[in-house]
Amino acid sequence: MGNSKSGALSKEILEDLKLNTKYTEEELCKWYESFQNQCPDGRITRAEFEKIYGNFFPNSDPKVYARHVFRSFDSNSDGTLDFREYIIALHLTSTGKTNLKLEWAFSLFDVDRNGEISKNEVLEIVTAIFKMIPPEEQKTLPEDENTPQKRADKLWAHFNKGENDKLAEREFIDGVMKDDAIMRLIQYEPKKK
Repeated sequence: MGNSKSGALSKEILEDLKLNTKYTEEELCKWYESFQNQCPDGRITRAEFEKIYGNFFPNSDPKVYARHVFRSFDSNSDGTLDFREYIIALHLTSTGKTNLKLEWAFSLFDVDRNGEISKNEVLEIVTAIFKMIPPEEQKTLPEDENTPQKRADKLWAHFNKGENDKLAEREFIDGVMKDDAIMRLIQYEPKKK
């Protein structure tokens, strides 16, 4: 049986990732080789993850958001991501099925991991997302969502929640699924050049 230190991707992990992501065996093997070169011990730290994430957003500050993304995928809370956690993170944040992506988004917004989202947690994540939007793009945002507070208020109002109410996972997923404008508020898609 292979493991993260043997140099080869185990058949179990390979089959699991082929089944649960869009990646082919060839792609996964290439990703694994690259991962092993960058992380010879088979694990990536939060700081390394933040650095890699930063490469995708050179004109903004994704560090805080990357920290939350890392937390949401560090499923065993050991402060590192193994290859499987890393690939699942890439898959869900780029192309995952909408329901799975929204389950992940809920875990991202559930900062304290108590199974509910508060308005403060929404503001914390929206603020992190906002830092990834380059200043020139921020200037073009609609008036009712051109600051983190306005975006958080708009999102919270969509769910008809009071200041101290909480939002459950199913409620979050169903609410976002019903409205593309809300989906846009919970993420940042860089403008194509």
